[in-house]
Amino acid sequence: MKKPVILCVLCFGIAYAAIAQVSRGGTLYTAVRTATLKSSTGFFAGNRGTVSYGEQVTVLQVSGKWVEVRSVSRSSISGWTASANFSTRRITAATGTGTASASEIALAGKGFDRDVENAYRANGRLNYADVDRTEAQTVSPDDLYRFLTDGRLSLGD
Repeated sequence: MKKPVILCVLCFGIAYAAIAQVSRGGTLYTAVRTATLKSSTGFFAGNRGTVSYGEQVTVLQVSGKWVEVRSVSRSSISGWTASANFSTRRITAATGTGTASASEIALAGKGFDRDVENAYRANGRLNYADVDRTEAQTVSPDDLYRFLTDGRLSLGD
């Protein structure tokens, strides 16, 4: 039971350190497949565009866990998104090797490597097929908003 707790604390510490390094005028790199940029902070704010994995952005503002960024390569693209979508380290993917998917590269950028994967597999009780099915589920923002408001739940802003 100690290993999962230690792993969680380590991951939280790394995430906190990355967030702490985010400052106005700084440079970040997109660490997820795509990050949707919003018109303001909050999940249900209007979409203004997206930035892709590895894309360099400049920090315009920081507000808690939210960061307003502008794409370096496409200066007309800017907006708010969670700071967890970015890394302070430059992210590059080897092309033409065919040995790693974009999601594997993203996980590696967040500290997951073969040793971490083997530690998870050693447990022997993990069902990756269920994880894949769960990740394949999608809910539209309109349906999610309706669910939250009909149930009188917090919108999480």
